[in-house]
Amino acid sequence: MTKPVIRRAVAADAPKLADCIDRAYATYAACIDDLPAVSDGVDEDISANTVWVAERGDSLVGGVILVLKPTYAILTNVVVAPSERGAGLGHALILRAEQECRERGVATLKLSTHVKMPENVTLYEYLGWTETARAGNKVHMEKTLTA
Repeated sequence: MTKPVIRRAVAADAPKLADCIDRAYATYAACIDDLPAVSDGVDEDISANTVWVAERGDSLVGGVILVLKPTYAILTNVVVAPSERGAGLGHALILRAEQECRERGVATLKLSTHVKMPENVTLYEYLGWTETARAGNKVHMEKTLTA
């Protein structure tokens, strides 16, 4: 099987990325009552933020949405299609976001995940993130990037 290609998203990717997000979050949507409509606004994210997608052949199989601020960046979504889970694609997408931050001189990366997604917290901690706070249903995490 060929390795997915990670590239910068374009406007035409929005429907496929939204579909990928919906498929990836379907299990969570069934058991988390307060999960927002995660795929809403993907087209706006592509035009206003830094979005990377992963493709395998003609299929969009993952993506990462990064919001750059003057002194930090927010990783607002990392998504991997169910068929790609466990193969390191999420890690590769996060590394791409970290590379983007370094290239832009941003040393702090932040994110929030849901308390009912403990596997996310475990993955992020494994990748060097630190939990900074919990508020309601959110777990806030941060990573300081080294050069």
